[in-house]
Amino acid sequence: MNVIETGLPGLLILEPKVFGDARGFFMESFNAKTFKASTALDVDFVQDNHSRSSRGVLRGLHYQIQQPQGKLVRVTQGRVYDVAVDMRKSSAGFGRWVGVELSGENNRQLWIPPGFAHGFVVLSESADFLYKTTEYYAPEHERCLAWNDPTVNVDWNLDGLVPSLSAKDEKGKLFAECEAFD
Repeated sequence: MNVIETGLPGLLILEPKVFGDARGFFMESFNAKTFKASTALDVDFVQDNHSRSSRGVLRGLHYQIQQPQGKLVRVTQGRVYDVAVDMRKSSAGFGRWVGVELSGENNRQLWIPPGFAHGFVVLSESADFLYKTTEYYAPEHERCLAWNDPTVNVDWNLDGLVPSLSAKDEKGKLFAECEAFD
């Protein structure tokens, strides 16, 4: 596995080894030993999630202020622009973001440590988005940073695409109003 540092502490792009030929491909999407050896992280995943969304759907930017989740995310079909925002006051990256294209073609994964807000927008006609989490979903602790917050100023690479948001995501808070991690 190839590990690429993103410039934000702990946020990593992972490129698994893909073995392909004329028949198709094979890849190990997760192996605890390889993950630990490549990242020096020893994590326990407790939940797997799978969402399918259509072009223009923007989900996020979500985080849990208590029971914060580490997430290992990937796309199996389609293309998304995936974004993580550092919400850790003690981090040199506090308030900064990184965006990465994840697709069924590039097989990239993104490790998002606890303490980040996370979201994505679908760039293809549809996308299947899978993620493993280190904590269970706890709706009472979920928070939402506004996707279009002017302070964080995420460039979503929308190219004229009007994002489709859930009612919850339309009510995301500005960065200055958001609870953050110490």
